[in-house]
Amino acid sequence: MAKKQISIVISGWPAVGKTTIASSLAEEFDLTLYNGGDILKMLASEKGYATSTSRSDWWDTPEAKLFMEERKKDPSFDRLVDKKLEEILRKESAVITSYTLPWLVDDSRIIKFWLKGSQANRAKRMANRDNISFEEAERIVRMRDEENKKIYYNLYGFTFGENLSVFDYSLNTDCLKLDALIEVSKMIVRYHTG
Repeated sequence: MAKKQISIVISGWPAVGKTTIASSLAEEFDLTLYNGGDILKMLASEKGYATSTSRSDWWDTPEAKLFMEERKKDPSFDRLVDKKLEEILRKESAVITSYTLPWLVDDSRIIKFWLKGSQANRAKRMANRDNISFEEAERIVRMRDEENKKIYYNLYGFTFGENLSVFDYSLNTDCLKLDALIEVSKMIVRYHTG
């Protein structure tokens, strides 16, 4: 019996572990990994923003902040990213990290994960990942949480982080270490593909 073809979409708050879990699932199930932020960053580069940096997270740089100001005034950036990701889902099986896709796409072939975590734990993860102070990471996490809520409410009419009924699974990253969450996620995907 052939295995069922699936795609995986992972959403959640900034610095909650989306990319780490998505990368492991893509490798385990031989799926291509797409990141909504990378596509948005590509659009920023096409608009002339300097997107190469030695920092691991471009989104926290002054150049990215300038782009974010333009992005707030022009919702076409986010709509282009979402259209590109929806197109990918129609054409192939993939793992995608995206803030918005779970609310925009309804397809039984897609397993949707929501990752939740406290601002404090996400700030610790960001501080370690980006080699910045906990206080700076905490400020960035708070700011990005609020920006996401505003952007996606204005763009699509939903409040990011609320009405999680669109998700198949919700995992709390405060309760388990990331490696345990990866194993749980793999078991869930195996269940769907078996």
